[in-house]
Amino acid sequence: MTLWTSQEAAVATGGHATRDFVINGVSIDTRTIEAGDLFVALQAARDGHDFVVQALEKSAGAALVTRIPEGVAPDAPLLVVPDVLAALEALGRAGRARMQGKVIAITGSVGKTSTKEMARIALTGQGRIHAAEASYNNHWGVPLTLARMPADTDFAIIEIGMNHPGEIEPLARLSRPHVAMITTVAAAHLEAFGAIEGIAREKGAIFRGLTQPGTAVLPEDLAVTQILRDCADDAGAIVIGFGQNGMAKPLKAETTDGVTQVRARVLGETVDFTLASAGTHFVMNAVGVLGALGAAGADVAAAAKALGGWNPPLGRGAVEDLGGIRLIDDAYNSNPTSLSAGLATLARLTGGRRVAILGDMLELGADEIAMHRDMADDAAMASVDLVHTAGPRMRALHDALPEKRRGFHAESAAELAEKVGELVTMGDIVLVKGSKSSKVSTVVDALRRTRQSTPPGERNQ
Repeated sequence: MTLWTSQEAAVATGGHATRDFVINGVSIDTRTIEAGDLFVALQAARDGHDFVVQALEKSAGAALVTRIPEGVAPDAPLLVVPDVLAALEALGRAGRARMQGKVIAITGSVGKTSTKEMARIALTGQGRIHAAEASYNNHWGVPLTLARMPADTDFAIIEIGMNHPGEIEPLARLSRPHVAMITTVAAAHLEAFGAIEGIAREKGAIFRGLTQPGTAVLPEDLAVTQILRDCADDAGAIVIGFGQNGMAKPLKAETTDGVTQVRARVLGETVDFTLASAGTHFVMNAVGVLGALGAAGADVAAAAKALGGWNPPLGRGAVEDLGGIRLIDDAYNSNPTSLSAGLATLARLTGGRRVAILGDMLELGADEIAMHRDMADDAAMASVDLVHTAGPRMRALHDALPEKRRGFHAESAAELAEKVGELVTMGDIVLVKGSKSSKVSTVVDALRRTRQSTPPGERNQ
């Protein structure tokens, strides 16, 4: 299927096509590029222009460039523009403009990617669905997602993230969603904002990109909920709250063997669904997703039924049996809110000794040591039998724990991974969690190697 012709792409970007071409997709990586893709030569750690020859050798349909790279023929299929990133944004804007379906944008301090995947799976059978790949939620990921969007898309799910103030609103305005959802607001990237209220206002900026009339879907049970509501009101949005007292709320959730059966009330309709997770935070996000999809015109009952096909993404809380232990791999990211949720999931699983292996939580600002120490008082920590820690910040938690719960402490996750044979025993239920940069995923890798297992996403391939 043709995604863009050379003429359409040139008009959208204001660029010059060296020859006629058609493209079927858009790629920024020659390792995964497919025949017919437009290769976007972004300037990042490496200059994408250095890979144009390779992209064309792999049958790219064309390349988006600022100049003709060395080794590339002048009549090669190129779209020449003044600035590659600006051109990608323009192509994304044109992709959004020609699409007549509904756009749902999702942000939040925790759970953006898993919630985006929930929405994608829940819409199964309700038309042509387009969603962001992986965690493509930044200044190039959002326009890339929009540029890849087929014109006949019925529902698009766009993930929007941030690290610093001022990043969300431009991406929201580029996406122009009909519905915007905030999963939660937590102490993530706190050092860039100073206080949780600043994070809430930045998340609430997503509502400024809403089409009119647009719908804001937001969590009801936060200390900063009123800030989010004020942001939605300022944007003239219809507000749907999700939570214990929201228009979308769980009525009952029962977990058995890591699977949760849920009954919920969503926009006046009672629905039942199954989630392949023991995490109550996943339950709440699923209820919010159903509210967002209902606001976008989807069939809520059908969406609830389809949620049974969702699994947590790798590294984000999936529960798996691993060579005699039960592993909760939540090593992709961490902050106090998501760690509390991870510990609660660990506490709900029964059958063996509960062990937490925790890496540093990063970007928490001046109070980071106190935040690590305070996790010793988390309600679910009382159900954890042993806690191993890695990193200078996690030392504060190690020291604050009762002696009977203290496991190993190491200055790095790599050091802890070397002791993997001493960390767990047969029958244990094990949570591994930390910020991505803490590299606590090396402990997960070591567990898999020693127990001869592979991640669920890599099996049967």
